[in-house]
Amino acid sequence: MTFQVLLRMAALAGLWAAGAPALAQEACPRTDALGVSRVVEVNPKGGLKLGLKSYPQTLALEKGEVVLTFDDGPLPATTGPILKALDDECVKATFFLVGRNAEANPTFVARERARGHTVAHHTFSHPFITMRGFSEAEAKADMDRGFAADDRAAFGQAGAAPRTPFFRYPGFADTPELNAWLARRNIAVFGADLWASDWLDMSPQKTMELLLSRLDQAGKGIILLHDTRPQTAKLLPDLLRALKTRGYRIVHIVPAKDDAETPLAKAGPGWSSETEVNIAKVWPKILAEKRRLAKGAQAPRD
Repeated sequence: MTFQVLLRMAALAGLWAAGAPALAQEACPRTDALGVSRVVEVNPKGGLKLGLKSYPQTLALEKGEVVLTFDDGPLPATTGPILKALDDECVKATFFLVGRNAEANPTFVARERARGHTVAHHTFSHPFITMRGFSEAEAKADMDRGFAADDRAAFGQAGAAPRTPFFRYPGFADTPELNAWLARRNIAVFGADLWASDWLDMSPQKTMELLLSRLDQAGKGIILLHDTRPQTAKLLPDLLRALKTRGYRIVHIVPAKDDAETPLAKAGPGWSSETEVNIAKVWPKILAEKRRLAKGAQAPRD
C-alpha cells in the first residue's frame, strides 16, 4: 500500500468521524458530466424554514440552479439505481430518510454518505395521518426516533441531537408547536419549490416531462423527488442529462460549519401556501384514517 493511499484513507476516516460527506470534494472523472456547480451552506439556527410550496422564503438560487432532494428512502430496489445515476453524473443530492427504512437498510445510508450526499430526516414512520394527526407528544416521539435511526445508520451511533439538522415533514404538514420545538433545537425545516408529483402513478417519461415543464417555468428551485418510486429510478438518468442539455446547474446543500448566514430569497407578491390547499383536500381522508386507527386500538382482544 502506497503512502498516498494511506493518506487518502486517513483523510476519509477523518471526514467520516467529523460527519462530513466523505467524497464531496472528489474530482469528477467525466468532463461532460452534469456535476455540482456550487455548495451552499445552510445555517439551521433561528427556526429556519425553506421552500415556497410551504413558506414565503427559500434559498437564494441563481437562475438555472436546482437543488435535488429525495424523500422516503432508502429502499434497495430504487435507491440503488438512483445512487448510481447520481454517481454517473457526479451529482450530489439530499436524502430525507424515513427512519424505519434507514434502520432496515443501513448499507444504503452509508453509501449515500460515502458518495458525498447530504443525509437528512423525514420522521421514523412517515404516517399517512402526518404529524398533524398525532398528538404533540406522539409526533415528537416519532421524529426523535427517526433522528436516532437515521444517525445510527449513517454514523454508527445517535446523540442527543441529529448530526444533520435538516428535517422535512411528511406531506409538508407542520404545526406551530413542532416548528418551535425544532427551532429550539436548531433544526431547519425544508419544504420544496417544485414537485415532481412522482408519488402519482405516471410513466417515467410523463413524470419527467411534467417536472421539466414546471422547472422551465420557475427557472430554478429546490426539487422534491422520491427515491422509493420505480418511475423516479428509471427517469433519473434521462432527467440529469436533460438538466445538463438545458443549461441547469446543481447546487448541493450542506449544514453550515459556523454561523454563516444562509442566502435567502423572499416570496413574491401574492404568495400563498400550496401545501395548505393540498392538505385541506386530503384532510377528510386523514381524519377517517385516524378514526379507523383509534377504533382498531379500542377493539376488544380475544
